Amino acid sequence: MLKTYEDKVTTITEKICEIGNIVVKANKDALAALKNNEIDKLGDISIPVKKLILQSNEIDNLIVTTLALYSPEARDLRQMVAFLKITNELLRAGSNTKSFIKGFRRSYCEDINTSAILEYVIPLLKASTLALEITISMIENNDEKTIEENYNRVIVEDSKTDDLYSMIEKNILKLISKHLELSKDYFDLLSSFRKLEKTADRASSIANLLLFADLGGELQS
Repeated sequence: MLKTYEDKVTTITEKICEIGNIVVKANKDALAALKNNEIDKLGDISIPVKKLILQSNEIDNLIVTTLALYSPEARDLRQMVAFLKITNELLRAGSNTKSFIKGFRRSYCEDINTSAILEYVIPLLKASTLALEITISMIENNDEKTIEENYNRVIVEDSKTDDLYSMIEKNILKLISKHLELSKDYFDLLSSFRKLEKTADRASSIANLLLFADLGGELQS
C-alpha cells in the first residue's frame, strides 16, 4: 500500500474519531450531570450537529477522492466502504444524544418520581456511552487481534441497553398508572430514554462495519 494512501487513511481515521469523540464527550458529560443530580448542567452540553454534518461531508469527499486516486486492496477497500457508512452512524448517534438531553431536560420535574427516574436512566446512559466509546477505540486502534473481542463487548452493551429499556418501560408504565396527571411527563421521559437505546444501536452498527472491514463477509442491515 502506497505511503500517500496510508497518510490519507490516517487523516480519514482521525477526522472520524474527532466526530465520535465529540459525541462520546457529550454522553459522558450528561452521565456526570445525572450521577451528581445536577440536571441544570445538561443545558451546558452542546452537540453542534450542523458542524458535524459539514465535517462528515468533508470526510466522505475525502474517502471518495482517495478511492478514485488509488486502487486499494480488498481489505483496504472494505475499510473505505465502512468509513463511508460510519460517518452517517455517528451523526445519528449525535442526533440521538442531543434529542435525549433536550427531551430529558424538558420533561424532568419535581412532580415526578425523580429518584426512580435517575435510578433507571443512569445505567442506561452508562451502557450506551460505553458501547459508543468502545467503537471509537476500535476505529482509533484498529488492532486485528482485538477487533472481534471489542465487537463482542459492544454487542454486550447494546444488549444491555435493550434489557434496561424494557425494564424502564415497564416501571414507568407502573408510575403512570399511579399518577395519570403526570402521564405526559413520563411518556416524554420514556421517549428520551429510547434515544439512548438507539445510540447503542448506532454503536453496534459501527462495530459491525468495522468487523466487516477486518474480516469481510456480508454487511448486516
